[in-house]
Amino acid sequence: MKERERKAADLFKCTVRERAMFEAGIKMGTIYHQFVGMPVDQTSVDILERSIEKSVVVQPYVEDVKVHIDGSHFRSKTDEYSYVSLTGNMLDVRLVIRIDNIRVVAEMRYDKDLRYPLMYISDVQNLN
Repeated sequence: MKERERKAADLFKCTVRERAMFEAGIKMGTIYHQFVGMPVDQTSVDILERSIEKSVVVQPYVEDVKVHIDGSHFRSKTDEYSYVSLTGNMLDVRLVIRIDNIRVVAEMRYDKDLRYPLMYISDVQNLN
C-alpha cells in the first residue's frame, strides 16, 4: 500500500469489509446521480454503457463493472425529438470492488415488485 492510500485508509474507522461495501455504495450512487437524465437513443446506448463503465473503473478499488441499459424504453427515431432521458428503471449494473482480501459485488436493477431501481450488495467474499 502506498503512503497516500495508507493515509486514506487510516481515516476509515471500520473494517476493510465495511469499507469495501461503502466504496460500492459510493460508486453506485455516482452512476445513478451522474447519468440519470442523460439523453439516449438506440444509436447511442452502447456508447453510453461503455462511457459509464469507463468513468467508474478509473475510481479506487473497482475491479470490474458492467452496465446494461434496457432499450425497451426507446422510441423509433421518427424525428429530431425521438430520444428519451435515461432513468433508473433502465439501468442494470454489476460492480465489483476489491480492497485487500475482500471482494464485494454490488448490483443495481429495477425491481418490478418494489417499483424501484434497487442498489444492493449481492455478494461479499473473503479471498483468504
